[in-house]
Amino acid sequence: MILILKPNIEQDSREYKDLMAHLSSLENIQLSVHKEVGTQQTLTEVYLVGNTSQLSTEDMGSLPGVERVVRISEAYRVLGRHKDDNRPTYFNYNGLHFGQDTLHIFAGLCAVDNRKHVELTMKALQAHGQACTRMGAYKPRTNPYSFQGHGKECLPYVFELAGKYGIKVIAMEITHEAHIEEINEALELTGNPTGIMLQIGTRNTQNFELLKKVGRQQKFPVLLKRGFGITLEESLNAAEYLASEGNRKVIFGLRGMKTNMGDPHRNFVDFAHVPVIKRLTRMPVCIDPSHSVGTRDADPDGILDVMHVIAQGVVAGANMILVDFHPVPSKALVDGPQALTLDELPYFLEDVHIARRAYEDRVSLIRRMT
Repeated sequence: MILILKPNIEQDSREYKDLMAHLSSLENIQLSVHKEVGTQQTLTEVYLVGNTSQLSTEDMGSLPGVERVVRISEAYRVLGRHKDDNRPTYFNYNGLHFGQDTLHIFAGLCAVDNRKHVELTMKALQAHGQACTRMGAYKPRTNPYSFQGHGKECLPYVFELAGKYGIKVIAMEITHEAHIEEINEALELTGNPTGIMLQIGTRNTQNFELLKKVGRQQKFPVLLKRGFGITLEESLNAAEYLASEGNRKVIFGLRGMKTNMGDPHRNFVDFAHVPVIKRLTRMPVCIDPSHSVGTRDADPDGILDVMHVIAQGVVAGANMILVDFHPVPSKALVDGPQALTLDELPYFLEDVHIARRAYEDRVSLIRRMT
């Protein structure tokens, strides 16, 4: 059960203290308080965990400071959609709005290789009106001899260039809790010129201790990618780990399933799950077409496979696209064969807009019919 309190209620107010005193007296009930600090107001939710079936929603709704009561299911208690639950499906970060009704493009380098390529990429993004990118500093690799990223050494110039070219949010994978502090230090060193979205890669989807550490910090939002070969439910529970520790600014990423059933693509494309996730949870949904397809193969019309699957995900309602671009793919240190070129950026953006308009037209159609 969730008690949604009146906006901007103060913890030292009489009604808040009376409410918590009453809730603390309930037998076999544990309390967990979550706060969302927005630009306009602060929202407080109190989660009641335990034998809540005996609690009346009417009685709980009449308690001091309570605006609304939501009775939740067992699954995805924090991030899930529950009956009569109209809580927001969005969050704001560094001036940008992320929700189930928005679309953001994070085009950039799968792995940072040098300053020149970072600057060329960010300059091109700015020229085409983009405020987000992806930049890999820490790269977990299956082969121990493969390039594993420049790590903290590249962070200062990546952040400086982001500020120079107006990039507001960088999606950056981390593989260890120490990377959070390294990112924090580099941001402070450079004057906090940009924002970071921490990315949990597919290899760490069930690294539960890392999920707990990332969830306990609430400074950075999190992009959690679906696990390599686990069920959707297991991956959604991994996202719930983040939220249960306090960070509800979570985006769920689809990046294809590891199976030869998807051959000749790198992974089996799973973008049909975009609407499923939006139905089950309140998370925005990201698609990663680059790692799903893994090639630059095209159909007889000349349209790349990666563009086809992007269109499929966007028409299905995706809210974020994480896609590999590189100034010189042949010189990329990671996943060069699948990267799009900066010359292809205008075409890519227009093709995405076509798919987005199709999604919006479909939404308008169903609303007219109901």
